[in-house]
Amino acid sequence: MVIAAILESGQPERLYTGLSLLVSAAAEGRPARGLVSFGALAPMLDEAPPGEDTFSRSLHELRATARELEDCRLWACAAAGELRGTSAEAVEARLGRVAWTPRLRAFLH
Repeated sequence: MVIAAILESGQPERLYTGLSLLVSAAAEGRPARGLVSFGALAPMLDEAPPGEDTFSRSLHELRATARELEDCRLWACAAAGELRGTSAEAVEARLGRVAWTPRLRAFLH
């Protein structure tokens, strides 16, 4: 069974919780899908090095792990990217996928 989550909040604690759910499921071989929406897009695209505190480093590593796991797929909301002024190519380079909300059936496959 696929587990899916919409990552909307840019608050680090909430983003960490959602990513933890997806990464844990994928690490156990369960397909996990995440839609990175408006609030979460900026922190998910952030390429700055992590801060020195443990939480910041952990969140940075969790984002990297989510992108690397085969069973964990992240899509960026295309409208969020456009609103932010980020090209689809830039988003794809960082997350790998961009989807328009009406086409999200692919999100679950």
